[in-house]
Amino acid sequence: MANNLTGKLRFFISILADRKFWVFFGSGFIVSVAYMDPGNWGTSISSGAAFKYDLLWVVWLSSGMAMLFQYLSGKMGIAGYSLAEVVKIRWKSKRLVFFYWILAEIAVLATDLAEFLGIVVALNLLFGIPMLLGSVIAMLDVLLLLFLTRKSFKTLEYGFIIFVFVIGISYVYELFVTHPELSEVLSYSAKFTLTPETALFAVGIIGATVMPHALFIHSWLIKNKLKESRLFRDKKQVLMYHKIDNIASLFVAGLINAAIMVMAAAAFYGSGYEVATIEQAYLTLTPLFGGLASTVFAVALLSAGISSSITGTLSGQAIMESLTDFKLSIWMRRLITRFINLVPLVIAILLKIEPLQILVYSQVVLSLMIPLPLIPLIYYSSDKRLMGRFVNQKKTTILASVFALIILVFNGYLIYQTFFGG
Repeated sequence: MANNLTGKLRFFISILADRKFWVFFGSGFIVSVAYMDPGNWGTSISSGAAFKYDLLWVVWLSSGMAMLFQYLSGKMGIAGYSLAEVVKIRWKSKRLVFFYWILAEIAVLATDLAEFLGIVVALNLLFGIPMLLGSVIAMLDVLLLLFLTRKSFKTLEYGFIIFVFVIGISYVYELFVTHPELSEVLSYSAKFTLTPETALFAVGIIGATVMPHALFIHSWLIKNKLKESRLFRDKKQVLMYHKIDNIASLFVAGLINAAIMVMAAAAFYGSGYEVATIEQAYLTLTPLFGGLASTVFAVALLSAGISSSITGTLSGQAIMESLTDFKLSIWMRRLITRFINLVPLVIAILLKIEPLQILVYSQVVLSLMIPLPLIPLIYYSSDKRLMGRFVNQKKTTILASVFALIILVFNGYLIYQTFFGG
């Protein structure tokens, strides 16, 4: 046993010492920000403030499911396909593929509502910028994207590592000032309790974690990375790189999501303050822990909004490239995707719709759209004719199917409660 562990440790160290691994490393971070976007903030803060650590186990479960699904998506990219591209190849009807593309774009649109909202709210909290003006400023993140990728896509990956670092360090500080009890955090992490009062929040956490656009983009990112570099000829070695990159990136995302809930529980649970929104959390932090805690919180929100919004833009590009024959430059495609995503948020602001309502309904739309990439991902990654030696093992397909069923049941419950629960 000891020799086996020593051998695995040496192998892992050899991977980390391999320069090619660090050239490959980064795609997971671009995907990971989808799992800590403002939609996650809303659900985690509300859950922690209302139920303390009761739903921490849901955060860990969601992170584990996300790791598996993103692993399958990236593996499809190693096999030489993007998920959307496989749909276009295997589905013979152009009308059906076109309809699928429209639905996929709606999923990206719903995702970007929450991400845009995070940027707009953060700008309002930090600088007092009106939300309508903030929505226009938020559109400038596409210029940041173009700047970061003007020479190398690797530069964009470095940018995302910085974004995640800022969010992570911000929450280390928030945990430091709120002083959560570590023993309670560990205890509740393994306490699988669910009540009628917490069920809807649990559904919201899962619905805000496994995102349709993240499942689309991972395969596209890795396919393009392998296409552009001659370093990655050994696909078996690339699969190991992907596995480590995927686990490390999404583990960090899971820790940050847990930290959001832990901070909210430690700061707001039993405090006498009503905290049901991101804005209320920001305003409540000041009297409890000082202005710096609120500022750090808003800076982290801005970083999460910008980075996840860029991922949404890239997802729109990947979906359009793979499912349509539109001949557009990369810059124009990204600008169009960003402009389309801007319109519904501006309309919502003009109609004075509450931000929390925007978040809730965007998550409901995402719940409806989850099967769109999830079912084809599991089905086609299990197809040996398509995947070759990268086809799923039977146990992997079974586990992925069980996770998919859990997500569909939970999201179905969310939809039912939203429209019929009263």
